[in-house]
Amino acid sequence: MGADTLIPIKITSQASAAQSKDDFYLTAELTANGNKYDKSLNLIQYNHLPTLQYFTSAYTKVLRANWKCTAKRIGYIEGAGDYIPTFLRLAGLEVDVLKESDLTNAAKLKKYDAIITGIRSVNLEKRMAYWLPVLFEYANNGGTLVMQYNTTQDMSTTKLGPYPFTIASDLRVTEEDAKITLLDPKNRILNYPNKITDNDFSGWVQERGLYFASKWDDKYTPLFSMNDAGEQPLKGGTLYAKVGKGNYIYTSLSFFRQLPVGNKGAIRLLMNMLSVGK
Repeated sequence: MGADTLIPIKITSQASAAQSKDDFYLTAELTANGNKYDKSLNLIQYNHLPTLQYFTSAYTKVLRANWKCTAKRIGYIEGAGDYIPTFLRLAGLEVDVLKESDLTNAAKLKKYDAIITGIRSVNLEKRMAYWLPVLFEYANNGGTLVMQYNTTQDMSTTKLGPYPFTIASDLRVTEEDAKITLLDPKNRILNYPNKITDNDFSGWVQERGLYFASKWDDKYTPLFSMNDAGEQPLKGGTLYAKVGKGNYIYTSLSFFRQLPVGNKGAIRLLMNMLSVGK
């Protein structure tokens, strides 16, 4: 009593194939002493709020991969927390959470096909002001750096990219089904290794993105245009630039919301970002 018990259950590929050739949901149920247990306990814990708990059905979504990724080893810099490192590991990639000792010299990062920062990393990690120049050098030497969105409050540095750009708190697209226009359809990120189409923006949840760039250097290429109904098109949701031998991407798209719900279009786009240099 009072301890968690982990019970591994192996599901063979044959059993999975017999269940469905498409995506499906896998539920969990335990029967003990005549009682059935089929709920997951969810906790909400913040210092400024009473602890809240609620129960939901115990299930997970099983995805049939329709994406490719040519990157194999990924470095991850923690931010406010998102599902990216967990998902990438489930997808078969090797992921290392980078610490300060890893970020003192760009030569130490050469082994990574791509490095991605967690959401709001520049807000939460004050050492990013010192780490980013090393990361830019890593990109210049041939690496791929993908930076997820940051907010305008308590930034450890305003130099978010190798070339200047500015983000704004009021530039966001809250309609999850907002029309997406591809601004540079031949860009490698939109074609390799997965061909990105309108279908990849179907089924997004809660929003498209937030804290878009408001202005940027001409060395950046904006990849998408989108807007909420009645508002002007926004082009600063994802910026791409070549940096020396490598690549830099700043994206305000809400991957942190899409990956936990298994949105395969968002997965395909993220895989392209990580793979752009391979």
